[in-house]
Amino acid sequence: MTQGSHEMMQRNGQLAEQQTLSHSCGRIRFWQRLSIWFSLTALLLTGVLGAGAPSAEAAVQNKKTDKVVYLSFDDGPGKHTPAVLDILRDAKVPATFFVLGEHAERMPGLIKRIASEGHVIGNHTYNHEYKELYRDFETFWQQIKRTEEIIHNIAGIRPALVRAPGGTYGHFDHTYFDLLKKAGYAVMDWNVDSGDSKRRNVPASEIVAHATDVPAETTSAIVLMHDGGAHAETVKALPDIIRYYKQEGYRFEVMQPTDKPVQFQVKPVVKYKTRQSPASSWVAKHVNQNAEQWITAKPLKIELGYRTLELNPDEYRIKDQTLLVPLRSYMNKLEGNISWDQTTGTATTWWKDRIVKINPTTGTLTSKRLHDQKGRTVQATIESREGTIWVSVGDLMQQLGAKQYTFQSKDSEWVLTVEPPWTSMEHGHFYSMI
Repeated sequence: MTQGSHEMMQRNGQLAEQQTLSHSCGRIRFWQRLSIWFSLTALLLTGVLGAGAPSAEAAVQNKKTDKVVYLSFDDGPGKHTPAVLDILRDAKVPATFFVLGEHAERMPGLIKRIASEGHVIGNHTYNHEYKELYRDFETFWQQIKRTEEIIHNIAGIRPALVRAPGGTYGHFDHTYFDLLKKAGYAVMDWNVDSGDSKRRNVPASEIVAHATDVPAETTSAIVLMHDGGAHAETVKALPDIIRYYKQEGYRFEVMQPTDKPVQFQVKPVVKYKTRQSPASSWVAKHVNQNAEQWITAKPLKIELGYRTLELNPDEYRIKDQTLLVPLRSYMNKLEGNISWDQTTGTATTWWKDRIVKINPTTGTLTSKRLHDQKGRTVQATIESREGTIWVSVGDLMQQLGAKQYTFQSKDSEWVLTVEPPWTSMEHGHFYSMI
């Protein structure tokens, strides 16, 4: 669903300098602008007509080679969390922190720092006590809600991400999975275990070896580490772990509730048979009502760093915790451009130096910069309803050049914060010249 804040590049004064040019220089600049305009038009037409767009086969191949790593830390905040945050800040790397409610109560300053530096906060229950949490679902639920309220009171957000202490395998039955999903939560396990909690004082070298042991054919690595408790060796190992994934060409991302969940299979355990399933009246009162908080109609604020967009409840939709916006009206708010090709059934937008082609039929976004010959195609949530294309705003913003974003539910509004730097902002001043 991140990241220390980055200063946007400042380019003030260029327009004022141009206005002081002499008349003769103005003539030269006019023909230069005209030449640039013809070149730009040719590039835009290339984007609109689809020249250079990758084929479906190329798109699949690109997806295979697009490697992503999600660093995650459990059981915090703790005494080692500040050091972890310092390393992530210096490396400009985002992470996801699954925090315990009892620790958050004692260290609210660290919760605020995690949120303010752009990382994502997940819910790891209140006290991590297996005997309580896995006795029955209602007890697990109570701890999730208690921790959620603590985080909300500290940072003003309600985490939809949940990680089960010890993982779901051997702990969750289908009731846990089904009811949490019905309540609007996304349960995330992992597929790379650093092994830093298998025993006391696991050496940093061993942690690095396990944390970089990505299963074959896996291009999306979710790495389990710990910042709570006695994990000084994890802090020592973290720079080498980050260095490895950078050298191997991975992108660092934070988890989002809309991501495809990574979950362990339900283990057939006899003890599940003794669990009492919640009554239907309890589910209606707690689970069903909880789901409504994710779909309650309230304004949406989109913070772009240098500007803020505001959408009314009727100007966006939420489907399966994915935020969808109407493409044309949203691009108008961004002061971008859009065209529609009836022959291919695709739309093309361009904003600053980015061209994005939206294909509702294949559910893909293809983006490229003006000077690029080839684009990058990704799968996205796209719907076509009554002549209007609705697209996932998170997917769209990333294709328009955003590095990362966070999505938060606050009492009075939804807030989507797009973190700088924007790759498409690098050429922002170019448009002020033509």
